[in-house]
Parts: sequence; C-alpha cells; structure tokens
Amino acid sequence: MKQLHCNIQGRFVVAPFRIFGRGTLVALLGASLLTPSAMPVHAADLPDTIPAWLNDINGARAMGWVKAQNARTLDLLGHGPLYKGLYDTSLKLLQTHDRLAMPMQMDGMVYNFWRDEHHLRGILRRTTADSFATDHPEWTVALDLDALAAKEKRNWVYKGIDCLHSQQNLCLLHLSDGGEDASTVREFDLRTGQFVEGGFSLPHAKQDSSWLDRDSLLVSYPWSADDLTESSYPYIVKILKRGQSLDQAQTVFAGNRKDVEVGPEVLHDGAGHQVVLIREGLDAFASRTFLYRDGQTTSLALPLKSSVSALFNARLVVLLDEDWAVNGQTFTKGSLVLVDPAAKNPAPQLLLAPTAGQVIEGASTSRGHLIVTLYDNVRGKIVIYTPAANGTDFTHRDLPLPQNMSVDLISTDEDSPFAYATSSGFLTPTTLWEINSDLASVQKIRTLPAQFDASDMTVEQHEARSKDGTDIPYFIVHRKTMPLDGTNPTLLYAYGGFEVPLFPFYSAGIGNNWLARGGVYVLANIRGGGEFGPAWHDAGLKTNRQRIYDDFAAVAKDLMERKVTSPQHLAIQGGSNGGLLMGVEFTQHPDYWKAVDIEVPLLDMMNYEHMSAGASWVGEYGTVSIPEQKAFLRSISPLQNLKEGVKYPVPFIETTTKDDRVGPVHARRFAWRMSEMKLPYYYWEQVAGGHGFGASQKEVAQTQALSYAYLWSQLGRTR
Repeated sequence: MKQLHCNIQGRFVVAPFRIFGRGTLVALLGASLLTPSAMPVHAADLPDTIPAWLNDINGARAMGWVKAQNARTLDLLGHGPLYKGLYDTSLKLLQTHDRLAMPMQMDGMVYNFWRDEHHLRGILRRTTADSFATDHPEWTVALDLDALAAKEKRNWVYKGIDCLHSQQNLCLLHLSDGGEDASTVREFDLRTGQFVEGGFSLPHAKQDSSWLDRDSLLVSYPWSADDLTESSYPYIVKILKRGQSLDQAQTVFAGNRKDVEVGPEVLHDGAGHQVVLIREGLDAFASRTFLYRDGQTTSLALPLKSSVSALFNARLVVLLDEDWAVNGQTFTKGSLVLVDPAAKNPAPQLLLAPTAGQVIEGASTSRGHLIVTLYDNVRGKIVIYTPAANGTDFTHRDLPLPQNMSVDLISTDEDSPFAYATSSGFLTPTTLWEINSDLASVQKIRTLPAQFDASDMTVEQHEARSKDGTDIPYFIVHRKTMPLDGTNPTLLYAYGGFEVPLFPFYSAGIGNNWLARGGVYVLANIRGGGEFGPAWHDAGLKTNRQRIYDDFAAVAKDLMERKVTSPQHLAIQGGSNGGLLMGVEFTQHPDYWKAVDIEVPLLDMMNYEHMSAGASWVGEYGTVSIPEQKAFLRSISPLQNLKEGVKYPVPFIETTTKDDRVGPVHARRFAWRMSEMKLPYYYWEQVAGGHGFGASQKEVAQTQALSYAYLWSQLGRTR
C-alpha cells in the first residue's frame, strides 16, 4: 500500500492510505456514507468493562463522553501563557503569507491551493508559468472554497482535483465533509470557475475515478451497500457516461470483498499514448494489474508487489517491491524497469537498480524524459533519464540541486519539459526550483524566509545498535552549545511502517514551538520504513515487528548513553502507525519516557481488522485468524498490554471523530481502559479533520498547541 506523509506546519504525520495514487494532483479518497458510523462490536480479548457505546462514533452517549474528555483536557492544558503562546505561534505560521506556493501544472497554467487568514478553507488559484517565476505572481481565483461552503452550508474541505488530459480545464473536484477521507466528486471548469451544468457528479462516498475521455469516466464506487470490501473500499469499476445516472453505469471489472480495493488509473505520456489500468489490491502491498482496452480487461504479468509510476513512450514505468524473475533475467526489488503493456510476454528493460543504502522514491514523465527521485543514506537527488540515439538505452544527468538535502518532485507535466521540485533540511528553509528536463537544469524560483533563528543550531547523524545488531540511523537537531549532561528536553519522532521513508525537512512549527524554546529534536529512521528500500521495510513485517520497536528503544538508549537526555527529559511522538509505535513503547518501556504523544493511533491490535479501514493493513500487521500472528499481535497490542501496578508516564491521546481511516475507537478504548485502571492521561478528540488534526486552521492550531503544551509541561517547562 502506498503512503502519504504530510508536514502540517510542524506536525509531521504519516498515515496508511489507499493503494491507487493520482500523482500530485488528487488527494486521498476514503470512507463511504454507506459505511455505518457505529463500528461493529468485536470483543476479541477486549475487557468486558469497555462499553459498546464507545463504538457508536457519532452516538449521543459517545459524543457526550468525548465532550467531557475534551473539556477536561482544555481545562488542564488549554489556558495560560504557555498554551496561548503556542496557539498564537501555530496559527500565525498556518496563516502567514511567508510560505511557498506549491505548484500544480494543469491546463497550461500553474495552479496552487492556498489558505490564510482571509481564506480559512482555501482558494484554488492560477497564474502563468512566467508569472509564477516572479517575486509577486498575479493570481486569479478559480475556486473560493469558503464562499462555496457558505453558499451550500457544508463543512467543505479540499481533497484534490483531477483534470481531463485532452481538455485540462475540465476537472473532477474532490470535496470532503469535515476532512474525512470520504469525498464528493463534481465536474468543475477551471476557466469559468463554475461547476459544469449537468456534468459528472458522484455523491459522497469512498470512491475512485479517472477520465477515460471527455464524456466517460471509469469509477470505482459503492454502487450498493454490499459493494464494499471488508476493508470498507469499493471493488467494482464501471464506465459512467456523461448524462447517465449511477444505476446506468456498466460494469467493466469486479473484484471481491476479500480485496482491499479495486480502482482505475488512466496514464498518458508526452508522445500521445494512453494506457488504462485497473488495479486489484489483494493486501496492503500486493495487487494484480489489468489492462483495459477496447472494452476488455486482460491481466498484466507484473509482480504482485510492484507499482506503476508513469507511462513513458507507451511503456509502463514500474517500481519493484519484490524480485522479478522473467525471461531468464532477475530484477532485484527496489529497481525501476520499463514494461510494454501490449506485449504478451513481458521483456522488461532495467532503468535503474539501487545500490546499497539507496532507495528509489519515484519516477515521473516530463516531455521526452523521465525524472527519477532517489535517496542515498537518507540524502536526496533528482536524475533526468533521456533515451539515447539508438532508441533503446538511456543517458542520465544529475540535477544540480543542493547536496545533503531532502528533495521532492512537486509537479510534472508529460507534455512539457518544465517541472518543479523542492529542497530542504532541518535548518535550511525550503527552496522551490523550476526544472528544465530538456537541459537538465534548475532555476531557483524562491526560498522560504527563515521561520526561526537557526544560527546557533546544528544537525548530526548518528547510529544506534538495535537488539539484533542492526545499526539504526537517526538525525538529531540541537543547539551547538547543547550540554551533554542528560538534561536536554528531547522530542523523539519515528514512524516505522508501510515502507514510508522519513527524510530531513524544514518545519516552522517544530522550529518555533520546540527548537527555539530550547528543545532537541530527533528523527529516527527505524526499520519498517522505506529509507533503504523494500528490504528495510520487510524486516519489520508482521511477526518480525518487534524489531521496529527494538530499533526505536535503541535510539532512545543511545541518546541517553550520549548524555543528550534522560528519561525525565525525553518525550516521544508519532501518528497513525506511528501512534501504534507510541502505544507499544508506552507499554513496553514505560520507564524510558516522561511524555508520550499518541496521535490518531491504532491501539487495539486484537480487533483492528474490524475497525474502520483496518482490514486493508493485514499485509503489514498480520491477522488474528492465524494463530502465530494472533499470538504476536496479542504480545504487542497496547490496549491489551496495559497492566495494573505499573508506573506509566502520563500520555496525550489524540484523535478525530471524522477519522474514517483508523477511526477514533482505538483511542477511546485506550483512554477508557486507563481510566478504569486509575491511570492519569490527557485525551483530545477534535470533531473535524479526518485522519489529522482538524479541518480548519484554527482547529489545527488548537491541536498543535495542546500537544506542545502537553510535551513542555510534562518535561517541567510550564512557561
């Protein structure tokens, strides 16, 4: 399963999500209104004293409990100069105009989605490429989401846009109600700034859609209440013609309820080719790929653990997550290969095989070229690949971007040689670059003004020896004059799952709310992530997962042995799968930490498969239906491993009611169990925001401020 990581002005969140990406233009799609709000009660190894009404996500009794918990947390943390200063800083950073406008290339223009104090929900705006390259671009508003929400009396949150390739002014606009993954999809004309009268409109649901042509969509949708997988995603793809109602759409492919999800993807290249794929997700990482052509679907002989990154000169650009033996050759996992989808017997061409310590992050097309992003020992670079004169081989050139930085490819256009990328570091403000793939050149567009004073700070990279002897890299950001006396307030962050890599990043929120206040920040590259390719991830799958938790504990011990910090001064933080990591570390090593910030977490691993989209992650965590895996899940599940008589740190447990991916029930059960055991805790459930921190900037700032206020107060810094 592919992942998303997003830096929300200083809170780094990484979360499992759907298997079929839409590039950089369309955000996540999620749960359906056809999915009941009350989660089924599955009581595997669940204390009888945890009430069933907590599962009724929007139920009056559950929401009454949430309201009381929130009021208590606000009373304890949400007042005084510490909270006010953190809130004011967070909101100012969220609303400042000193941010980079991240570009999206559509309709021959540069688009950007922007939020500030005047546009709390945001505006979709556009300008020309030439104007965008100036210090003061001249923007035209294409969509005002605040005005739309007020007019329609809905809590609309922007979730992305997908434009028709041949007529890019026609787009499918994805809107979420309150920030949940579920979305409403409506046809929108970028040039007029209006919804297309009588255009395509797909009601609020878990869904996926792609333009087949101007008058046809391929749509994966819960056509009835039964058309959802056990993971709560749709598995039937139909063709919907312009002017048709949903019940008139014709089925082109049907998976089954055991799948994770089935969805379409339409790819184009700069040479005028179009390839239509349907991906049937079998588990979190394996999927079957089908070619849809002339009304027929045929299976493609791609490895189950692979992903199609792009289409280039009518060939699929495929990133391998497992070894592939074909036609007498073996392509190692982590490699990038080219495959002709029309060939009956695939003859892949190797484009790039990573060396030890390298990982290929992805590839995109830029008229006549492939742009590949890769990392070497957690340091990034971007390479341009161009077909050689013989039409078979490739030449490649590294882009002259800053060294020893993180790099991200932000936007590409298969019909243009121009693309956009960013570079950044913990203490180096993000710079936006324009790429010319014809020349393999870059031009600086603008650099984010420094958001905090880093002149007396430095970054180091160290390694910790894990329990099994594996060396685990981590970054540490601190003042140059940091005393090595074990008293430094330290925040340790990690994720460790789903092959998601964590790289250095510039964060105004962490800079102001943590580093500038004297804190030390640590980012750990533990196993389970993707920093060193598929093998780094596979080492922590299912019953091997204890390695991930041992890695994290080893980094903490290394920090203590180096006298950077000590248990009374060490805080840890993680979200989603990282929230599970926090829960495990909380129960396995309660004496290591003074503060544990558990964000939008999985915590009940004995029942996670039946909670929200949990069944889609069996490939990562395992299943209770297999005795060996059940025993392991029982051994690490935070909820089931809370014990009487143990002195735990006081945790901060945070979630959102609108989280239809992991769901709030994990957090609710954990907090309830702690209250039964008379264990102190803080609980915060933001009502809106989905799998995150809030739908509006004020909600996000509130959650951030509460989190930092908790961390600082637990470490004894209340002013």
